[in-house]
Amino acid sequence: MSNTNNTGFKGFRTGLFFLGCLLIFSACRQAKKYHDTTSVPVVERQGALADIISFQQGLNASFKDPEISPLPDRFRMRFEGLEFFEPDTSYRVWARLERTPDALPFQMQTSTDEQAAERVYGILSFTLKGNPYRLEVYQSPDLVLEAGYEDYLFLPFSDRTNGQGTYEGGRYIDLRIPKRDSILLDFNKAYNPYCAYNPKYSCPLVPEINRLDVEIPVGVKAFKK
Repeated sequence: MSNTNNTGFKGFRTGLFFLGCLLIFSACRQAKKYHDTTSVPVVERQGALADIISFQQGLNASFKDPEISPLPDRFRMRFEGLEFFEPDTSYRVWARLERTPDALPFQMQTSTDEQAAERVYGILSFTLKGNPYRLEVYQSPDLVLEAGYEDYLFLPFSDRTNGQGTYEGGRYIDLRIPKRDSILLDFNKAYNPYCAYNPKYSCPLVPEINRLDVEIPVGVKAFKK
């Protein structure tokens, strides 16, 4: 794998993985069952909002850190914070995970000439705003061998906001393998790939099957230099 790919493909994961995922997974551990979000108690909504705000603060902190920030120095020195949509807990849903243990690794296209080895770990089925959707979630056969990434799952997706308020190439969500067959899918924690901020990074492109025909107006907005 080339130096560009090593820097970019692994960079965006190591930079955001611990900041974003740990917050998501703490919520996952509280899950009892697969359910709709139309009747979420007030206390749970308040906890979800606090979780989202904490994620945003952690993401901003990582972008200010010269050791892990994807921003070129000329942008990082003046960086005050990413632009987010207002948190909306209706975009925080439970998805049913259908594992695909027989799926073989394939080469996912990236923003450069490089390719990223991935395997379809499973299919996420969920209901959003009353409509059913399905997304593939991926696991890297190489990354799974690294300490701390054994249960890491990668969810790239695009929606109707791309190029109209969000990064045109789509966004990512970090997940971890749940113990059961349900997983918390919080689109408020959708973030941009590092190549949205710096062309030196090589980032996986969103597969066609993961292009949602709906607006997802939460998460990180497009970066304005």
